[in-house]
Amino acid sequence: MTETIFPLEPTAAAAQAAIADEFSLLGDWSGRYQYLIDLGRKLPPFPEEWKTEEHRLHGCQSQVWIVPQGDGECLNFHAISDSSIVSGLIYLALRVYSGRSAAEIMATEPEYIQSIGLSRHLSPTRSNGLAALLGFIRDTAGRQA
Repeated sequence: MTETIFPLEPTAAAAQAAIADEFSLLGDWSGRYQYLIDLGRKLPPFPEEWKTEEHRLHGCQSQVWIVPQGDGECLNFHAISDSSIVSGLIYLALRVYSGRSAAEIMATEPEYIQSIGLSRHLSPTRSNGLAALLGFIRDTAGRQA
């Protein structure tokens, strides 16, 4: 098992609230993009041997690799991208969903995307990639539920 820093908060709802609070303190979108880049740098190390086609997430313009571990009681996700902003988006998704039960993952809509304004400020290709990432997490949880 690879090290994980998630979950940071006790519930997915608490994680979404914390994300909304943090982003509300940031003024414009240049500051928010910089914060996303900084968050991406906090992702735990991702083993090079996991950067394979088997673990590659399709639907993203950037290279993204994701590896799920665990079972229905506790699912952990390990992921990384070759894009610094996408790595920040991964960090946010893992903060909400990694280290949670399959049932909690399935019951949690990604409201943070709307609440922090991401949906209005991501390019179409990044929005598609984020949707692919969230879809992978939900599909994995659905198979474990």
